[in-house]
Amino acid sequence: MKLFDVYPLYDVTPVKAKGIEVWDDKGEKYLDFYGGHAVISIGHTHPHYVKRIKEQLDKMAFYSNSVQNPLQTALAEKLGTLSGCENYDLFMCNSGAEANENALKLASFHTGKSKVIAFTNSFHGRTSAAVAATDNPSINAPINKQQEVTFLALNDFDAFEKAINSDDYCAVILEAIQGVGGLDEPSTEFFQFIAKKCKENNVVLIADEVQSGYGRSGKFFAFQHHGIEPDIISIAKGMGNGFPVGGILIHESFKPSYGLLGTTFGGNHLACAASLAVLEVLEDENLITNAAELGSYFKEKAEEVPEIKNIKGKGLMIGLEFDFEVAALRKKMIVEQHMFTGSAKNKYLLRFLPALNITKSDIDLFFEALKKALK
Repeated sequence: MKLFDVYPLYDVTPVKAKGIEVWDDKGEKYLDFYGGHAVISIGHTHPHYVKRIKEQLDKMAFYSNSVQNPLQTALAEKLGTLSGCENYDLFMCNSGAEANENALKLASFHTGKSKVIAFTNSFHGRTSAAVAATDNPSINAPINKQQEVTFLALNDFDAFEKAINSDDYCAVILEAIQGVGGLDEPSTEFFQFIAKKCKENNVVLIADEVQSGYGRSGKFFAFQHHGIEPDIISIAKGMGNGFPVGGILIHESFKPSYGLLGTTFGGNHLACAASLAVLEVLEDENLITNAAELGSYFKEKAEEVPEIKNIKGKGLMIGLEFDFEVAALRKKMIVEQHMFTGSAKNKYLLRFLPALNITKSDIDLFFEALKKALK
C-alpha cells in the first residue's frame, strides 16, 4: 500500500523539535515560524506539555463520553476563566472542521433553518457543511454543494443587510482574521453590524476562531478586538499544541439535550491533558501579552523591508504581502535559510504563525533571513 497523494511536499523530514527549533533526519536545524498551520501555540515539546501528557498516559489514555471525565470539567472552567467566556458551555470534538460542522448543525437545530452566510476567501474546513461554507470551489464535491451558502464580501454593509433580511438563514460564520484566505479582517463597525443584524433576525453568529484563537491575535479570541459576543465560537489548532483536539463554545442561551451533539474521541483524557497544559502555559508564561507585544515588534521590523508592500493581521497571526507571487520565496526560506513560513490563497502573501513564546531575537533572525532570501 502507498499513501494517497494529495499533499505537495517539501523535501524535509523533521524528526525532532523543541521550541521553534526543528531538526531533520540529516541533522539540519530549521526555525519554525509557521507552527504547522498555527497549531504549535506554546512551542514544540514544551516540558510542561510533555509532562502533562505522559502523566495522563500512565493513568488512562481514553474512554468514551458515556462516563464521567473530570478533566473535561476542569478544562471548561479554565478555558472560561482565561478567555473571559464564562457564560458559554464547552462541547469538545477533534478538529477545526468538526468544530465548525457542529457549530453549523447546532445553529440549524436552534433556528429550524438551513441557509448560511459566509464570506469571500473564507476557510472553515473540509467536511460537509464546513467545506460548503468555504470559498474554494475546487475542494467542494457535488455532495457538499447541496448546502445553501451565500458568499458576501467582507465589509459590504448593504449586501449583508439585504441578504440577512430575507429571513432564510440559520447562521453567519465569520473568521475574525482570515487564515488560509490571506489575513483579511472585518472592520469593527462591520462585525458589530453583523452581530446586531443577527440578533434582530434570530440568526446564529458563529465566530470561527480555529486559527485566530488561543491568544494568537494578542487577545484570547480575535473577535474580542471588536467588542461583540458571538453565539458560538469554534476552536482547534493551538488548543492542543499538536494533539488533535477541537471544540465549540456555546452561549448559555442555547439549551442542550441528550443526543443533540456527539463524538467518540472528542474530549478524551489525553486531549484534555494536552489542552489543559496549553492553557496553563499560556497563563504562567503570559503568552497572550507576548503575542501582542511581539506582533507590534514584528510589524516595526517589517516596515524596514521595502519589498513588503502590506502587513496584515494582528499579534502573531501576520501576513506579509509582496508585489510578486511568494512560492519561490517561501521555498528559498526553507531550502536556503532553513525557516518554515506559510502560504495563503492570496499568492502574494507570506504567512507568519509562530509559537506564542518566541522572542525578539527570533524575529530578528527571521528578518535577517528574509532579507537574504529577497536578494
